[in-house]
Amino acid sequence: MRKKDIISLIYKISESKIKEFGYELVDVEFVKEGKNHFLRVFVDKPGGITIDDCQNVSEFISNSLDEHDPINIPYYLEVSSPGLDRPFKTDKDFNRNLGEIVEVSLYKNFKEKKNYIGELLSFNKDMIKIIDSDLGEIEIPREIISKINLAVIF
Repeated sequence: MRKKDIISLIYKISESKIKEFGYELVDVEFVKEGKNHFLRVFVDKPGGITIDDCQNVSEFISNSLDEHDPINIPYYLEVSSPGLDRPFKTDKDFNRNLGEIVEVSLYKNFKEKKNYIGELLSFNKDMIKIIDSDLGEIEIPREIISKINLAVIF
């Protein structure tokens, strides 16, 4: 089975059940690192994910995979939170983080800056809107964003 098909199957067999448990299926990766293959499942919920949550999801996915048996090579199953520094990939990521402080890195300067930190106010398919401490509200075209993720502030 191809990597893309494995990922699609994981979404198909687990997304609704994971939602019933109160979690959100954020992302799925199937990667090869060195000689080993890893199936990585990222879940989240309001307030964050605990180790017990990861264990519950891992057991469910493991049992489902045993039932469907889509992966015909040895692999390791890893279930974790997406992490604070995970780049936003989907509109669900942007929605989940509305009102949060984000770091935005750009491919090129925009209004004389290449990096911004500010509250994510809104987004659409073409742009994001943040409040920058220097410039106030600013709309940044999504096509020039190289990376956006939650800002880690201590």
